[in-house]
Amino acid sequence: MLRVRAEPYEFSCEPGHVALVIIDMQRDFVDPGGFGEALGNDVSLLRRAIAPTARVLAAARRTGMLVIHTREGHRPDLTDLPATKKARGRLRTGIGDAGPMGRILVRGEYGHDIIDELGPAPGEPVVDKPGKGAFHATDLDSILHSRAIRQLIVCGVTTEVCVNTTVREANDRGYDCLVLADCVASYFPEFQRVALEMIKAQGGIFGWVGASGDLMEVLGQLPEAAPLPAG
Repeated sequence: MLRVRAEPYEFSCEPGHVALVIIDMQRDFVDPGGFGEALGNDVSLLRRAIAPTARVLAAARRTGMLVIHTREGHRPDLTDLPATKKARGRLRTGIGDAGPMGRILVRGEYGHDIIDELGPAPGEPVVDKPGKGAFHATDLDSILHSRAIRQLIVCGVTTEVCVNTTVREANDRGYDCLVLADCVASYFPEFQRVALEMIKAQGGIFGWVGASGDLMEVLGQLPEAAPLPAG
């Protein structure tokens, strides 16, 4: 059993039954010139999470931990896009429209894909989700059950929206979640603070909050996973 310093108390996880989930680290949200910046957001606040997440990702791969990536987006024909989601915000250029990196939040477009720094390795599942939570209308739960995963280490963006929604969904399905505070980010510093407080409140009502350095210290105690056979 691995024990990681966290709040509201120590997070214990069992190797082989814990997965790393990296949420929506997509070009349209995180990269300069993408949809997020076009809306007037400061993407540098999100980009602070890239380097620590990359270090956690490398450590997880070294130990053979299951790594799952998610992307928010919709079918090119937009048949999975609710009219309410399309209309909300009254944006002049919104989901499905031509944006700075292709059609906004449409699967297969350049902006929809994951940033180069955190690109999936061969064999790592990528879950395409039409909503904010990673469990809604996806096969994430089936993937986790097939690998006997019971606990999740969560990174990604944004903390108050897709991260928080996914953690709450996971909690209701019986998973323990450790959210790494320096590996999640928001365009709004106050939302970042409050979203993390909500996760760990009342004795960990939705999960645990920790730091990547403490997790890395624990992962460093594990042996390196055997390489996959060639071909």
